[in-house]
Amino acid sequence: MEAIALQAGLGVEGDAHWGATVQHRSRVKANPHQPNLRQVHVISADLFAHLATQGFDVHAGQLGENITLAAAPGLGWYDLITLPVDTRLHFAQGPVLQLTGLRNPCVQIEQFQKGLFAAMLDKTADGQLLRKTGVMAIVLQGGAVQAGDGISIQPPPAPHRPMDRV
Repeated sequence: MEAIALQAGLGVEGDAHWGATVQHRSRVKANPHQPNLRQVHVISADLFAHLATQGFDVHAGQLGENITLAAAPGLGWYDLITLPVDTRLHFAQGPVLQLTGLRNPCVQIEQFQKGLFAAMLDKTADGQLLRKTGVMAIVLQGGAVQAGDGISIQPPPAPHRPMDRV
């Protein structure tokens, strides 16, 4: 897709996760009134190159992400998932996303390619679980995001909180 429309407080127009309250089935079952912290799913493009080194053939849009960020120094898959909670992504045409947490990989991706679920999980040097499947965000300011749009990253004020799954 060459462009998507973001609506403040709701997410990506036409997406299954669009809404002010949680839309994911398991989360709706637990509490349908909780806020939707998963309005937009963002992945760094270099995750696909990383997966290719492990024998997987995965491309933009195949993991359910709404936005794939071009690989750039300082914005690789690991850089993206280690940004702090509340980091803001400012897109060239005005939209602003606020990062809420990590996307937890779902076992359903095994239907796409065997072994992919395990490839999306790793451990850090200190034994913490590392989820590679990108980040989730809410839409603070709506508008269009088009392929090739520039982006700037605004970390929140310190102290920073690491992201966890949402």
